[in-house]
Amino acid sequence: MVLWWIGNAVLLFAVLPVVIALLNRVLAAVERIRAAADDILVGGVRLAGQLEPVPEALARTDRTIGEVAVGATRYAGSVAKLLG
Repeated sequence: MVLWWIGNAVLLFAVLPVVIALLNRVLAAVERIRAAADDILVGGVRLAGQLEPVPEALARTDRTIGEVAVGATRYAGSVAKLLG
């Protein structure tokens, strides 16, 4: 029975503080991860707000590319007639 109490004392005074210290380190890391995830969420929401005009800009770019293609085709046709 004395060995049982000695084992309990070793557990209480040696192992339990180590477990508590390790748990404290894990919880601190979890809090840092949570803070980083919150920052990422805020940045993502801000970025999503800035992407609203992108479809309109892409449509305008497509129209411009079409106009340039028509002009380039006309130019190439004229050059072909001059060289041919």
